[in-house]
Amino acid sequence: MSLLEALAILLAGMAAGTINVIVGSGTLITFPTLLFFGYPAVAANMSNSVGLVAGGFSGVYGYRAELRGQGHVLRQLVPASLAGGVTGALLLLGLPPDAFQAIVPVLIAIAALLVVLGPAIQRRSSAAHPDRQTPTRRWLLIGGVYLAGAYGGYFGAAQGVLLVGLMNVLMSAGLQRINGIKNVLSTVVNLVAAVTFMIVAWDQIRWEVAALIAVGSLIGGYVGARIGRKMPPWLLRSVIVLISVVAITKIVFFD
Repeated sequence: MSLLEALAILLAGMAAGTINVIVGSGTLITFPTLLFFGYPAVAANMSNSVGLVAGGFSGVYGYRAELRGQGHVLRQLVPASLAGGVTGALLLLGLPPDAFQAIVPVLIAIAALLVVLGPAIQRRSSAAHPDRQTPTRRWLLIGGVYLAGAYGGYFGAAQGVLLVGLMNVLMSAGLQRINGIKNVLSTVVNLVAAVTFMIVAWDQIRWEVAALIAVGSLIGGYVGARIGRKMPPWLLRSVIVLISVVAITKIVFFD
């Protein structure tokens, strides 16, 4: 590995860590970078998942204030993310690389739309159902988090958008608190996927690549938390929609 290649991967990891904490989709930076330098797609995806775990931890730490008092929510949702992450990692090892390509842009578009319409849906739903923590909402949320985790374990790009869109509609919490919960859930998915890859495909992980992305994303996660926590809700929603459009464009036209 040349010095230029190592520097490019490190910087890509920093950018991905920053974007993941603010909204998600950092994989759309690191994954193409690894493909550019000639790494096989599956090995690049696995190495990327292992490396980005570090950025998730620093992002969760950065959002610790927003996570206070959310233990009951996390106890409900973390198991779903764990199960989804394992499912997605096993799908990556067993399915053709382009198996999800047709549905991914649709999922991202729906999630972005939910982020935009979430406040209005919340208001109407609260008026009709003052008790927001109904069994139906709870199970829809758990099921959706599981599916988002399966997608995240398989590829990961825009997993954060899916989670924020889902929780924005089914939870009454503010967007910054939802973003903090999203960081925990996406980190859980990345961690369990990384562990799964290490158990069943250790020889396919490029450890020097994973280490560079880990260092970069660790720094980026801290930076992303400092930036994201200062964003007003309207700006954070705008960034989420912008990243979603970029992600869809990238997947549809350039993959």
